[in-house]
Amino acid sequence: MRILHVISSVDPAGGGPIECIRQVSAQWALLGHHSEIASLDDPAAGFVRSCPLTVHALGPGISAYQYAPRFTDWMREAAPDFNVVLVHGLWQYHSFAVWRALRDRPVGYFVFPHGMLDPWFRRRYPLKHIKKWAFWPWSDYRVLRDAKCVLFTCDEERVLAQRSFWLYRARERIAPLGTGDGPSNGSALRDMFLNAYPHLRNRRIVLFLGRVHPKKGCDSLIRAFASAADSDPSLSLVFVGPVHPAWRKKLELLARQLSVFDRITWTGMLQGEMKWAALHASEIFILPSHQENFGIAVVEALASGTPVLLSNKVNIWREIVADGAGFVDDDTDQGTTHLLERWLALAPEERSAMCERALASFHRRFRSEVAASHLIDILSKESDAALE
Repeated sequence: MRILHVISSVDPAGGGPIECIRQVSAQWALLGHHSEIASLDDPAAGFVRSCPLTVHALGPGISAYQYAPRFTDWMREAAPDFNVVLVHGLWQYHSFAVWRALRDRPVGYFVFPHGMLDPWFRRRYPLKHIKKWAFWPWSDYRVLRDAKCVLFTCDEERVLAQRSFWLYRARERIAPLGTGDGPSNGSALRDMFLNAYPHLRNRRIVLFLGRVHPKKGCDSLIRAFASAADSDPSLSLVFVGPVHPAWRKKLELLARQLSVFDRITWTGMLQGEMKWAALHASEIFILPSHQENFGIAVVEALASGTPVLLSNKVNIWREIVADGAGFVDDDTDQGTTHLLERWLALAPEERSAMCERALASFHRRFRSEVAASHLIDILSKESDAALE
């Protein structure tokens, strides 16, 4: 099959959706399927040139909506060359442009919302939600309604998506995501990270990996870390991921006020071996997010044999609890503090056992080979059904 992924941007700083495309496309290539990407990026952007897949960059888009005048015409012309068109994400022009181009064409399209229909956004940004409501009946409601099917990474995400707008209609399917096996040279990677950040040697590292964004509960994490820090002077908190300067400034001010500024390390975004090195050097991974539809970083932690501490707003939390691969609590200061306290209270042999269960959970549920095969089956069957 030939698959065209459509996304607003291939910038890796955008987080999960582009990483999902890279992971699943690599697995599909092993099965003989070919993937390309259409985006609203400026074709001169460095991350476009460095993307491992062919990228049709049809921007730069205009305004925050990323309107690109030639995108729809290009899509009409290019779509017949592909068996499947898979839209990643909503709320920007790429999804509406695909609807305009393909709603009445045989090739049709599929949609991966990637958590963008979660009702948390309605509660957190009520004014933005009102603005979205004004456009919803004429734009993304139609995008979902006319898609061959809408793909959710887990049932929790599917149920939550139905609560954002009372006007909602979609053919729903569940398609879990996954990631590749973690590198086998964990000890060497650990040394690589500690050589790059020597002040962290002999420290117990609590790792946050991902976009450092307000929805991720990073402020709660700093307050919880400050509460737990006195119990063990060797604890260090490490933030790995891109962060807006203004948000980092606020978090650093909070850390200074709580007297833990010197125990927090900011690495910025790490990719490739250095990302895996951070995971292998860490004792625990933590994500106290207020909204997370899946969490590729969670799965990467499991693939490294690193247990995870999650809020119950990370939609795969039930799987983590069932597998004993970590702890789960509320997305509050108290809940995040409780997560750290539970981990710190474990005996060394209990921590080792949880590391083993984390790796087992990855192999059982989240390996990219399994996820990619399941997704291609859905796309193939739904495409065939639409042509009957």
